[in-house]
Amino acid sequence: MKLFNLIKSFRNDEDGAVTVDWVVLTAAIVGLGIATLAVVSGGVEDLSGDISNQLAVSQIKTTF
Repeated sequence: MKLFNLIKSFRNDEDGAVTVDWVVLTAAIVGLGIATLAVVSGGVEDLSGDISNQLAVSQIKTTF
């Protein structure tokens, strides 16, 4: 009977379940961040190259 009560209390204990939930949620958020970075990085690199080229060929006019 004591073993049955021990198993029953172990089954009803939920202290570790919250930790597992947070670990899974945190891993999902980090994974989404890395996926977003992978998708956006190419476009940012192209745009920064375009801005660099435009600034390199620009001339400042000193007369009216």
